[in-house]
Amino acid sequence: MRPTWAEVSLSALQHNFRTIQDFVDPLALVCAVVKADAYGHGAAECARALQQVGCGWFGVTSPDEGLQLRSEGITGRILLMSGFWRGEEEAIIQHNLTPAVWDWNQIELLEAAAHKHSGGGEPGPRVPVHLKVDTGMGRLGLGVSEIGAFANTIKAAKHVFLEGMFTHLASAEILGAPDNEAQVGRFEDAVSAAIQNGLTPTYCHMANSAAIAGRDGTWRNMVRPGIALYGYFLPFTSAATGALEEALELPVKPVLTWKTRIHSVRNFPAKSPIGYNGAYVTAAPARIAVLPVGYADGLNRQLSSRGRVIVRHEYAPIVGNISMDMTTIDVTGIPGVDVGDEVILIGSSEERRVSAWEQALPGILELYAEGAKRHITAWEHANICHTIPYEILCNISKRVPRKYVE
Repeated sequence: MRPTWAEVSLSALQHNFRTIQDFVDPLALVCAVVKADAYGHGAAECARALQQVGCGWFGVTSPDEGLQLRSEGITGRILLMSGFWRGEEEAIIQHNLTPAVWDWNQIELLEAAAHKHSGGGEPGPRVPVHLKVDTGMGRLGLGVSEIGAFANTIKAAKHVFLEGMFTHLASAEILGAPDNEAQVGRFEDAVSAAIQNGLTPTYCHMANSAAIAGRDGTWRNMVRPGIALYGYFLPFTSAATGALEEALELPVKPVLTWKTRIHSVRNFPAKSPIGYNGAYVTAAPARIAVLPVGYADGLNRQLSSRGRVIVRHEYAPIVGNISMDMTTIDVTGIPGVDVGDEVILIGSSEERRVSAWEQALPGILELYAEGAKRHITAWEHANICHTIPYEILCNISKRVPRKYVE
């Protein structure tokens, strides 16, 4: 196999879950969001590790993701946060999945499937659903003014019952944003309307990773962390000043490290073009290494001649255009680099080569020990590529094997 892989630390994932659960306990349960293959980390393996430390709810996008978890032995509750398509309702009942709903037609489909599943007998299976309320995101969900009519529909159902209500905040990481307060108010109105119309939701939830850390008033009795489980937060900013509020982040750890190995090393004279279109030309004699990783593996092409990697505990710049399967880096000045050496694309190196001047100054190593460590995070890639760490992590392709470590 090509020596390019991602290491997923299950102990770091479990640490992050416990950190979040302890933070919201005893007010709220944690529904761990493992959609999109757990943001590229591997949904089944991550869900199993989370289940081992007490996670009882998992959030996915659709029934196919829920069925994958069931086939891998996940017994906890599975919330289908984006609902379902016609034709998937029988699988929902058969595999005990909990769909989001917002339309009477969804109730009708679930009712018919439950009736069929019971063989026409009574009482038949009870099908819990969570009503998705659009409080200002402008995507999926029921408007607050429609709660009354929807309540009549679901109360008339024999098998389907309302277990929960939820919404999604559009800008939870912007502290003091007026739309946050408006969304919270609309959700409270929706829950009140549901109760006034005879519904009794057990779970109410709206807090994502950012709201968990920065808006405890949104927790209700369930929260839905996603990116925080994997060690990241979007930056918190003040709506009034635009200032960063980094202190709000919980002490979570990045879960994924992405690695490869040097495939080839060659010496080039000055003025040598490197890679497609000769986009990089050596300014002086250089030692260039080739890595067996490229944009087909998810290494964003925007990192061409802008990103960096870690080799032998030192940074080495990416030079030239990243191609589909290969990337070139400049290892000039890093002693001993050879074929087979491990290279870190995302992750950290806890050691580094000590220079002669550092050795000559007493106490300098202790003074700069922490700063001497080499780190490359998904945020570094995201900033260069003008995106967010979600996309960087999710885009690490399936041909990069995941190795699960403690």
